[in-house]
Amino acid sequence: MTESGDAAAMHIHILGIAGTFMGGVAALAKTAGFRVTGADLNVYPPMSTQLAALGIEFIEGYGAEQLDLRPDIVVVGNALSRGSPVIEAMLDRGIAYTSGPQWLAEQVLRGRHVLAVAGTHGKTTTSSMLAWILEHAGLEPGFLIGGVPSNFNSTARLGAAPRAGAASGAQAFFVIEADEYDTAFFDKRAKFVHYRPRTAILNNLEYDHADIYPDVASIRRQFNQLLRTVPAAGRIVVNGDDAELAATMAAGCWTPRETFSLARADADWSAAAAPGAAWGEFTLLRRGREVAQVRWPLLGEHNVMNALAAIAAAHHVGVPPERAAQAFGEFSGVKRRMEVRGVVGGVTVYDDFAHHPTAIETTLKGLRARLPDSRIIAVVEPRSNTMKLGVHRDQLAPALALADHAWFFNPPQLGWDLTAAVASMGARVSFASTVDALAAELAAQARAGDQILVMSNGGFGGLHDKLLAALRSRGAASPRGSM
Repeated sequence: MTESGDAAAMHIHILGIAGTFMGGVAALAKTAGFRVTGADLNVYPPMSTQLAALGIEFIEGYGAEQLDLRPDIVVVGNALSRGSPVIEAMLDRGIAYTSGPQWLAEQVLRGRHVLAVAGTHGKTTTSSMLAWILEHAGLEPGFLIGGVPSNFNSTARLGAAPRAGAASGAQAFFVIEADEYDTAFFDKRAKFVHYRPRTAILNNLEYDHADIYPDVASIRRQFNQLLRTVPAAGRIVVNGDDAELAATMAAGCWTPRETFSLARADADWSAAAAPGAAWGEFTLLRRGREVAQVRWPLLGEHNVMNALAAIAAAHHVGVPPERAAQAFGEFSGVKRRMEVRGVVGGVTVYDDFAHHPTAIETTLKGLRARLPDSRIIAVVEPRSNTMKLGVHRDQLAPALALADHAWFFNPPQLGWDLTAAVASMGARVSFASTVDALAAELAAQARAGDQILVMSNGGFGGLHDKLLAALRSRGAASPRGSM
């Protein structure tokens, strides 16, 4: 890491500063003593709140005039491309620039034991679990996570600094959510190839990011590139149930591996649910032998799989599974992962980041297991680039099978026929073309006991607050209709 004396003399300007990753980079740089400014569009919590708390100035928009700040280097987020005024001015003026992942690798990760969490689903939750286990064990990890772990209330921190010649027990650890999205307009490799982890979790692999990758095979190649960067003295922790990851490993792996699974008896790490506990309590098994009991507030098999991965990775750096199990008893979850935003008139409103059919289905499965008799209303915004392209349109209706009713935000500019894609749901599905109309209809038809699960990878136009306000203004116990 750059020494603080040098950092204080350097000014970095971050383009795309309000994204969860780049906002985390900004937080790390500010803590390290750099002068940090930035720019972005459509800034909303939690990143707007985090930037304000850090005292980081940022500009709304990508005009060329912001380069009059004369930064020493521009850190370019992957949302920026050629043609943007600030990018064209940066290139014309010959200003030094780099990507967020490259800056992170050079200024933060070097000299630390990096624990990277990769996969189509569960990266944020698993990274948060892993960081908390290490914190609970007294290891003071640094981290950069694509969400806000409630135990830390921040997306990023530096953690304990590396020490030259430190023994293995005194290493500096850094947990990073290892995203397969591309790095920058000038570097089309996946972000995670920059991180050089010694411990790598591969949670799962499905087709996503259709704006970047033409097929799942192209994503698999990027995952194999990640495997090529993990040393033989490291560890791969891999989902033993995932066929795409098995194909990835078969293409080349030079590092010892451990598997986690809820289906395979030969897995290195597995779990057995306590009777009637809906995975709120389970026995942790290490190669078939009971090693700990976990009692925690989370729900769903998917979170147990995330926990197994985190426990295995923590074990690789010396944390006993019994200590990891203790940590989970105090784990508070992640904001925007089944986060309860409010309860009004007996109606519970959740916020969840699910934006892929598999994630939607998994989230609903977990909620249904916890509340088998409640009416669940799923609210979906097809906001991700993959959703906007309609790649997963045929999977949407099956993904929503466990919902009693589904509402879709269906803006006119979506570009494909959402109503036709989910027509098989019949009267179980409704649509709204504005967020205000959606909030009003949901509030009008909700009744006490309903669980309203709002799913989007963005701010959803403030739907959660608008819905809660509408519920308060009319009372939720006397519905107008019957969804």
